[in-house]
Amino acid sequence: MFENFSLLGLIVGYLALLFSLCVHEASHATSAYLLGDDTARRLGRMSLNPLVHMDPIGTFLFPLIGMSTGIPLIGWAKPVPYNPLNFDRKWTIRTGGAIVSVAGPASNVVLSVLFFLATMLCLRLFVELPVDRWTLFVTAFSGPERLIRLGLEGPPMILLAFGARLIIINIFLAIFNMIPFGPLDGAGVLQGILPYKAAQHFEKVKPTMFIILIVLVVSGLFGKIMDPVVQLIYGLITITAKPLLGL
Repeated sequence: MFENFSLLGLIVGYLALLFSLCVHEASHATSAYLLGDDTARRLGRMSLNPLVHMDPIGTFLFPLIGMSTGIPLIGWAKPVPYNPLNFDRKWTIRTGGAIVSVAGPASNVVLSVLFFLATMLCLRLFVELPVDRWTLFVTAFSGPERLIRLGLEGPPMILLAFGARLIIINIFLAIFNMIPFGPLDGAGVLQGILPYKAAQHFEKVKPTMFIILIVLVVSGLFGKIMDPVVQLIYGLITITAKPLLGL
């Protein structure tokens, strides 16, 4: 279970996840504030301070166990509270709720793109040969130890490994949270765009759907379902990276 354990990889991965979750939750809070509700702002949730977002089990215990053992545990932060009755009148309660819900995954997509472009720029600026840029970029997704074996050490190694982890984690968070199950953001988005009667029925089945999701994750079936999606995304990342790296 622990044969591939790496303390450095664990630290880099956890910090990347923690930062991504903070941006995700702060985006929910900010979108609610922009729509007219200041509930989350008054509670200090419009912040990147991890202390205001951390859940002892979901943000600390589960992710660390999952990253160190490979057990497919779900990590989460404390949900951002908001009152849709405070939204500006130009927004309906359901539309405003959908906007707040989609803000979190959207922030993860933006983060992934930004760190991808930043990684491309740094490799172009500081690594002379295109083939070396490509080798470092691909290796970074395997963790910091692989980069060390290539001879990359110190801050450049940490930053490259951190950037690669942020790219992958944010893509995964965006996809996972847009699944329309239970309390996930995708359920809030779907409920906001469904016809009223369909949305009411959907609200009733949300708890059952979340139980199904938990069973899929714990059984490992969710990982098998997601594998083709992850491979597709990784393929798109590498295809996009090649011309940007000068290949």
